[in-house]
Amino acid sequence: MTPKWELVSLPRWEMTAYWILSFSSHLYSFYQLHRFSKEHEVSLDREVQLERGFLIWGFKKDPTDFEWSFWNEWAWQSLLWSLIGHAVVSRLAAFFLPQFRLAVLTVYGILSAGWLLGVRGLTLLMLHLSISLVVAQLRSPILSWFCSLLLLSTLNVTAFQDLQRGWYTSEDQYYLLLFSTAVCTLRCISFSLELCWCPRKAGGPNHCPPLEVQGLKTLIFQFYKLTAYCFYHPLFYNGPILTYRDFSEQIDRPVCKVSVVYVLSGILRVCVWWCLAEFMIHFMYMHAIQSNETYLEMLPPWALGGLALALVQFFYVKYLVLFGVVSLLVRLDGIEPPKLPRCVSIMYSFTGMWRHFDVGLYKWLIRYIYVPLGGSRHGVFRKLVSTALAFGFVCFWHGCHDYLQYWALLNWIGVLVENVLALFFSSRPLHHIIVRCLSPRMQRRGLALISALSTAFLILSNLLFLGGIHVGRIFWKRLFVQGGHADHTHPLQQLSVRR
Repeated sequence: MTPKWELVSLPRWEMTAYWILSFSSHLYSFYQLHRFSKEHEVSLDREVQLERGFLIWGFKKDPTDFEWSFWNEWAWQSLLWSLIGHAVVSRLAAFFLPQFRLAVLTVYGILSAGWLLGVRGLTLLMLHLSISLVVAQLRSPILSWFCSLLLLSTLNVTAFQDLQRGWYTSEDQYYLLLFSTAVCTLRCISFSLELCWCPRKAGGPNHCPPLEVQGLKTLIFQFYKLTAYCFYHPLFYNGPILTYRDFSEQIDRPVCKVSVVYVLSGILRVCVWWCLAEFMIHFMYMHAIQSNETYLEMLPPWALGGLALALVQFFYVKYLVLFGVVSLLVRLDGIEPPKLPRCVSIMYSFTGMWRHFDVGLYKWLIRYIYVPLGGSRHGVFRKLVSTALAFGFVCFWHGCHDYLQYWALLNWIGVLVENVLALFFSSRPLHHIIVRCLSPRMQRRGLALISALSTAFLILSNLLFLGGIHVGRIFWKRLFVQGGHADHTHPLQQLSVRR
């Protein structure tokens, strides 16, 4: 049996010193990025057209993060009001028609989707659902996967993209359909595989008759279950991802009573996160800067570190808002949503990042890709293949662009190296030597020192995902190639302490 490491607490004064060092370095690097933003505000405004700020008097706002601007605009236009409508309809249905609450929520979800996506967009989604369900009747996970990947690939076909753009008067409407279809595909895969594995739980018979003798009543009931799952309004457009098994086990439970204080505190928490995200793009123009290679080369070391920290922190706060609103509504319906993302500043490993940032997607990948392909129970080779295909699917689902391929490869290598090192340091001879020579506290400090390198590459992979190849290339050159020859210690070269 492989020995395990026991992490002990460090002295309080030492942990306090680490927290002060981390917090002060964050603030100072953000301040340096702010100074650079203000010094080049005129040129940045000319290039990306900074918007007039409203949160901080006299400050302009960086609007170039597409995802934040996109969901903010849709929220104020319609999504916020449709989500409030869902909460009202759900409460009324639970009080007056408790046995038909799921049907009422399904109808509301379909009508809301039709209102925002139009008849053609709704028809496209229904077509995806129908094809997935028909193929799932064959009870073949391989065929279901093939069908889903084929449907997902149509999102990147230029002819289909041009056709769908023609349905709408604005690009934002097309992107809303694109995001909805991509998330809906994950739900179709979840339902199809659950139907293949556990037909009775997915609304089917316990045996597997041919398609031609399948009862029409059973097929209609399955389509109803799939539609209820896919068109559940709070999770419809952007997640978080909830597997069909978790959804079906919780949606029919009686709605629990929730105090007004709980609801108001949840709303206040989301408002604070939203204000923090807005404050960041008022105070630092990080997205406008990272889109221009000239500015990336000009940034002083501390401002460069501040840019990296600001990009990943903004991504974290953004998803606290996007998932926080939805999670509050989902809890009101008696469903336990995936946990909210963990702060990226306390992430020190690729494995931890995948487990604790998008928890819903992580559980989805584990259940439908990693475990069915063998995972960690069938040898090292099967584990490598399972992990590689999981990362490959995430890359394909996001669009399979070149920077996503590098990002997925770097994540796979990062997880692989972390697992190899964990096995190496846990091997009996080396573990015995370390335990004899180092105290438990020194073991923890040593692990933190090793984790610092993993943290640096983790930040690099996140920058690849958020900014593209040019951002990753410049950070690689300035942090890893030139960093060792610089006169000043780079702010990202900090010691990470395991908590």
